[in-house]
Amino acid sequence: MRFLLTGSVFGFILVKSEVVSWFRIQEMFYFDSIHMYGVIGLAVLTGMLATFMIKKLQLKDVYGEPIVIKDKDNSITKRYIIGGTIFGLGWALTGACPGPMYALVGSGYLIFFVPLLSAILGAAVYGMLQHKLPH
Repeated sequence: MRFLLTGSVFGFILVKSEVVSWFRIQEMFYFDSIHMYGVIGLAVLTGMLATFMIKKLQLKDVYGEPIVIKDKDNSITKRYIIGGTIFGLGWALTGACPGPMYALVGSGYLIFFVPLLSAILGAAVYGMLQHKLPH
């Protein structure tokens, strides 16, 4: 139940901040407005602060286990370029990234069932082919 409540609050915030708006997304890709870049930048800063606090305070998860955040390899590889390009094209073509698609469907924009189901299908296909792909 807590996940449903958390997802509902997250969806509400996405709708009210207009980040699910196709027009806002179009403005971003045309570099007509800073709105989406500000939201994304704030999300990155929040994630950085949360990661810093988790590491600094050695926080534990809900089960009392320490949260371990491994250092990432910062090298840019072909898989990041290909994955980012596919993600960006999907976002630009549909006007929605994966998280807000649920909020859009929940807001009554039923046409977004198509990209949502496509994203779920794509994730399932990746799961089936993951062992054959270079990582």
